[in-house]
Amino acid sequence: MAQLEDITRALAEAGLDGWLFYDFRLSDPLAYRILGLPEQGLTTRRWFYFVASKEPPQALVSAVEAHRLDALPASRRLIYRSELQMVEGLASILSHSRRIAMNYSPRCAIPYVSRVDGGTLELVRSFGIDIVTAADLIQTFEATLTSAQLAGHRRAAAALREIVHESFAEIARRVRHGTPCTEHLIQRFVAERIEARGMRTDEPSIVAVNANAANPHFSTGATNDTPIQSGDLVLLDLFAKESASDSVYGDLTWMGFVGNTIPDRYARIFAIVARAREAAVELIRTRVQRDAAVSGAEADQAARSVIEQEGYGDQFVHRTGHSIGREVHGTGANLDSLETRDDRRLIERTCFSVEPGIYFPGQFGMRSELDMAIENGCAEISGAPAQHEIIPILSRFSG
Repeated sequence: MAQLEDITRALAEAGLDGWLFYDFRLSDPLAYRILGLPEQGLTTRRWFYFVASKEPPQALVSAVEAHRLDALPASRRLIYRSELQMVEGLASILSHSRRIAMNYSPRCAIPYVSRVDGGTLELVRSFGIDIVTAADLIQTFEATLTSAQLAGHRRAAAALREIVHESFAEIARRVRHGTPCTEHLIQRFVAERIEARGMRTDEPSIVAVNANAANPHFSTGATNDTPIQSGDLVLLDLFAKESASDSVYGDLTWMGFVGNTIPDRYARIFAIVARAREAAVELIRTRVQRDAAVSGAEADQAARSVIEQEGYGDQFVHRTGHSIGREVHGTGANLDSLETRDDRRLIERTCFSVEPGIYFPGQFGMRSELDMAIENGCAEISGAPAQHEIIPILSRFSG
């Protein structure tokens, strides 16, 4: 398998003896994706698969599900019945190794890649094994995307841009004609437009008005609905992907104001958010063009420093951006030096959001989100151009 050959080379380059994959009842979906192992079928017992840097892979499976890893090549397939046999088999597989990677993150710094439970780590370490995080390997072999996936991501982002404007136009139409206009109704409108374009999403989009926009993950619904009316600030956070199983999300946040002129306090805060966003974008673009390393933490700091210099650091309560993949929050490097410190490099054929925000609980929130993808040595915005001013909904959409 070409993927296993690439993994073997990467392990040798990293000075690792191997990469130990482990799963119990589908506890590590990353293992299935990276190995190309079907998730279908019963998986009720523990299995181990060891990809070594200098030897062929080896498998360890339960007698109850002895064929679980048959789809993968292995020089040895050890079958255990008892716990003792499992421990002995694992010790045998790792007998020539001293330093290996596993899908965990020290102190759970990056939860997306931390899939192995503490007890299993203790077991492996009891053999005198030094375990390092597989975070960089996971980004290389799970979070990197094909050209087709990146093209699909860009189409999704462009479609979401259109839906943003259609949604603002629908708000203008409803407000102007006095027909019901609420967060939940516009959320349903967004869902219909996503479906009409042949796309799908696992969660409903965020439609948040005024103080609700100060909650970064606000969720509206039929039972906690809020009217949208003249003079309201509106945040739209839309995310969707094409229908293919391996398609990649687009994820955008735009701000609008139900009126003709944007109030100064809103315009001033949005301008700060936009400058912070552009600081991160420019750092990433410049470094990638020079083939120089740029980490997620550095990109976060570029945006965060703009907001902190304006005195709103405490109001920027989340990371600057997240990896994007088959899930809207992917397993690659995040733009984060706050919630975690993601020192992973932003690498070729990955995709991520850039979305700083400033939030005043009980008053309003402001966020601007765009996506970027790195391909062929260039970091470009998906669904460009970015938003540079709050949309005056009533004057922009007068039809």
